[in-house]
Amino acid sequence: MTPTVVLNVVGLTPGLLAHAPRLQALAREGAMRPLTTVLPAVTTTVQSTLLTGLLPQDHGIVANGWYFRDLSEIWLWRQSNHLVGGEKVWEAAKRRDPAFTCAKLFWWYNMYASVDIAVTPRPMYLADGRKLPDIYTHPAGLRDELQGALGEFPLFRFWGPGADIVSSRWIAQAALKVLDAQRPTLTLVYLPHLDYDLQRFGPHHPGIPAQVAAVDALCEPLIDKARAMGAHVVVLSEYGITEVSRPVHINRALRQAGWLKVRVERGRELLDAGASDAFALADHQLAHVYVARPELLPEVASCLRSLQGVDTVLDDAGKKAAGLDHARSGELVAVAKADSWFTYYHFLDDARAPDFARTVEIHRKPGYDPAELFIDPKIRFPKLAVASRLARKALGMRYLMDVIGLDATVVRGSHGRPTDREEDGPLFITSAPELLAPGPVPATSVKSLLLAHLFPGTPRGSGPE
Repeated sequence: MTPTVVLNVVGLTPGLLAHAPRLQALAREGAMRPLTTVLPAVTTTVQSTLLTGLLPQDHGIVANGWYFRDLSEIWLWRQSNHLVGGEKVWEAAKRRDPAFTCAKLFWWYNMYASVDIAVTPRPMYLADGRKLPDIYTHPAGLRDELQGALGEFPLFRFWGPGADIVSSRWIAQAALKVLDAQRPTLTLVYLPHLDYDLQRFGPHHPGIPAQVAAVDALCEPLIDKARAMGAHVVVLSEYGITEVSRPVHINRALRQAGWLKVRVERGRELLDAGASDAFALADHQLAHVYVARPELLPEVASCLRSLQGVDTVLDDAGKKAAGLDHARSGELVAVAKADSWFTYYHFLDDARAPDFARTVEIHRKPGYDPAELFIDPKIRFPKLAVASRLARKALGMRYLMDVIGLDATVVRGSHGRPTDREEDGPLFITSAPELLAPGPVPATSVKSLLLAHLFPGTPRGSGPE
């Protein structure tokens, strides 16, 4: 077996590679290909395809979350690996050689994965309403070992308005420690840094080259460590983030048509999915639309197609062609135009939005909310607003970190639909160019490519059988 280190540099594209000198050098010494991603091109879906070689119709991760029909509830960002169908790359490798080991560091669906080493964010939610940074690890003792050496995991620099290079630096340092101490055969490292400003400002913002260079600098010691171990290095990304200028309020349209229902609690409107005839789970540039009664499908589809910013609406045949015909998918799937993305907003009046709408709350919002990357520009003294709330937290008091705005037009970058140009999409770089065929790398081929890196002599594109 040849050890292999995989760096998932989120948002990196062929077009941005010029600003990453170390990764560019790796591509020159080895090889780089565009990566043909899947629909939707979102975190959990793409990662599940990369690690299983399957489309969403087979592994079941149809988005970053979905409507659990038996619960009548929407859940995003679950963590159990048992949700992912199919054989994972580490399971295939272990069958090939029982001595194989795998470290999965911050890739999603990490909890209870059949890997040897796992590290993933896992906040503590206290009874008084506080959310405290923490991680989940396997083995359990690794949690204290890593946080003892590196400090508390910087959760609030991993997502939210404070998200920046600090969280990716912590992950990179943790990966170096795991490589030093454990020397796994396969090490999967997730570096999310570029995701933040590419969504905040779009890929053409003048500050983006510096952010690409910053994450490139984090990759350098990891590449050097891998080379010193005699390991192959693979660098890949899940999607490219492109410029957007138009939010599509898909749930507001469904509500105005009379299909989406809300429940009012203390003057605030919550989406009542179980009572609705149609509602959308918005996830970047894709929305799963759940329709309760089959006879409504033509009318709902017509409504969706009439919305500015909607590119296409997939029915059963369209979902099958896209590899999305799974029981977890909506009866219809809406895909945004290249310059557009979907909000989750179901409220028509911001004053009646749920209290959590103005907070970073990835589990209670019935859809993805990139506005969580910004402090509400309407807050005159944002640092003072945050400090006053943190003071209440430090005193053990209940508090609401309600500093997120409801103006979706602040978001300038999005992803989810395949990009129109290869240079704006994801990529695959390897230090072993002999393992790459000409042409783009399909996301469904990454599992077999990683196995070829791990097991010399495995033919390109074949499994470990």
